[in-house]
Amino acid sequence: MAKHPVGCLPLQKRCLFALLLMLSISTVIAFLIKAAFDSCDRRFELVQKPTRSSVTASPIKLPPNPLTFMKSKHVLLVSHELSLSGGPLLLMELAFLLRGVGAKVFWVTIQKRSETDEVIYNLEQKMLVRGVQVLSAKGQEAIDTALKADMVVLNTAVAGKWLDAALKENVPRVLSKVLWWIHEMRGHYFKLDYVKHLPLVAGAMIDSHVTAEYWKNRTQERLRIKMPETYVVHLGNSKELMEVAEDGVAKRVLREHIRESLGVRDEDLLFAIINSVSRGKGQDLFLRSFYESLELIQVKKLKVPSMHAVIVGSDMTAQTKFEAELRNYVMQKKIQDRVHFVNKTVTIAPYLAAVDVLVQNSQARGECFGRITIEAMAFQLPVLGTAAGGTSEIVVNATTGLLHPVGKDGITPLAKNIVKLATHVERRLTMGKRGYERVKEMFLEHQMAHRIAAVLKEVLHKSKGHPHP
Repeated sequence: MAKHPVGCLPLQKRCLFALLLMLSISTVIAFLIKAAFDSCDRRFELVQKPTRSSVTASPIKLPPNPLTFMKSKHVLLVSHELSLSGGPLLLMELAFLLRGVGAKVFWVTIQKRSETDEVIYNLEQKMLVRGVQVLSAKGQEAIDTALKADMVVLNTAVAGKWLDAALKENVPRVLSKVLWWIHEMRGHYFKLDYVKHLPLVAGAMIDSHVTAEYWKNRTQERLRIKMPETYVVHLGNSKELMEVAEDGVAKRVLREHIRESLGVRDEDLLFAIINSVSRGKGQDLFLRSFYESLELIQVKKLKVPSMHAVIVGSDMTAQTKFEAELRNYVMQKKIQDRVHFVNKTVTIAPYLAAVDVLVQNSQARGECFGRITIEAMAFQLPVLGTAAGGTSEIVVNATTGLLHPVGKDGITPLAKNIVKLATHVERRLTMGKRGYERVKEMFLEHQMAHRIAAVLKEVLHKSKGHPHP
């Protein structure tokens, strides 16, 4: 069902809704694309600047920023692409954190779809506004910057191609100050052309223990190379997203708006899967589980609210073969009044406020980390996830959510878990609260910043110990 425009809401709600959306990291980036909201842009900062009134009334002593040692350091960030996907946005977040402490940050994008691409243009403009210098991947300035930088961060395994292509004979002069930030869990990334320099870099930073172990074993068995010193850094939720998640009024307004746009009542149960639509994310298996759960409820004559599923991550323009399969399945099972497709967006806070349960159904080896999982937990949502990848490190089974196997073996267990949460309101709410407590304990921005800071200090130390002419 098509989403109603925000303009359909009363004026008061409309204004509040627009303000609330601009609170989260994802929302800031999304609304950047619309120039009308540029003046309302908020910064990614670890330390909130006190207002004038707070300074005069009673100054608040803020904790020291763990990244202050990066002040005046020159850092080159190399991304395989610039898009609204997880890897590039995460690297942009690091860029803004470093700029917040006075580091000099440079950015290179290896692959660009088009120089006139609107998304690329607007994301580059956002970086330029924040003081991040954007360089051409093939230009001499990028080479000179890499040689002079205190640190070079390669983002994803694919970014390794840039070393030989751009630096050529200068590669050895840079390796000792390279931090390789790896997010991939798929076998096709294990190509020597991508990662042949991996053993010689200062370190690798990976988002989960299970992914780090996978890379260690895979590189040795398949490529016969050894991983460098590897640091596992769990990600964290931004202050902006946490502000929305902890604001009851904000969540209520967002919930009402999204549910109205989907045609879902307040009392209905809404299960969401929020990922780009692809076979690896498991939307097809989720729909089969959802349909099976409806059958179980009918057969057992259980009394539950009307249940709906929303798939956030559709691509209305591409209409891939896989997405066509999903829509055909919904039509064949005659559940089109219960299943809703929403176009892909980085503005996820409104949907987290609107739904009751998040389904993280990534297949095969699962997610490297899966940041949407901790974002959902911040909104006190229980998580139904596959027992694979980073999800198994985030979700405590039977405490903050319920885990199920990957593949077809997971269809019925997921269906049963859907029914469990649909029929046990108190259990659902308790899991959500415990998930929120786990986020506060482990997955906040300042905690992530401390973890990253420890890695950056190590890399700087190693770089100083291996100077190159």
